Amino acid sequence: MNRLARLIATVGGVGYLRPAPGTWGSLAALPLGWLFHVIGGFPLMLVAVAASFLKGLWATRVMTRDSADHDPSEIVIDEVAGQLTALLPLSYAAWSMELDILRMWPGWIAAFLLFRLFDITKPWLVGWADRRNDAMGVMLDDMIAGAFAAIGVIVLAALWHGGIAS
Repeated sequence: MNRLARLIATVGGVGYLRPAPGTWGSLAALPLGWLFHVIGGFPLMLVAVAASFLKGLWATRVMTRDSADHDPSEIVIDEVAGQLTALLPLSYAAWSMELDILRMWPGWIAAFLLFRLFDITKPWLVGWADRRNDAMGVMLDDMIAGAFAAIGVIVLAALWHGGIAS
C-alpha cells in the first residue's frame, strides 16, 4: 500500500487512536484549523478544506482499493475535511472583522459538537452520501455533515448575538 496515502488518510496516524478514531480525527482538525486561519485567514481555510477533500479522496481510494471495507475506521482525513468545513463561518467572521479567532471559543465548541452529531447520526444527505459505499461517499458524508454543522454555527451565533444575549 502507498505510504503517502496511509499517512494522509490516517492524518499521520491519528486514525489508529482508540476508542472513537473519528472523534480523534475531528479533534486533530481543530489546531490545524487554527493554524491555517492564523497563517492565511479565511482564504487559506478555504484552500485547506479543498485540499483536505481532494487529498483525502485520493488517499481513501488508494487505501480501499480491492478491499471489502469501503470505510475503514483508521481513515480520518474525512473527519478533518468535515471539521474544517464546520469551522469556516468562524474563520470568515474572525477574518472579516479582524478578530482573534480564539475569542470565538463557544463557536469552536459548537462546530465540534454539531459536526460530531451530524457525522455520527448521518441525517438526510449525510446518510445518502455514506450509503454510496465508495471513496467519494466516505469523503462526501463528512463534507455534508460539516456544512450542516457550519449552518448550525451560523444559526446559533445569530440567536446568541441577535437575541438571546441582548
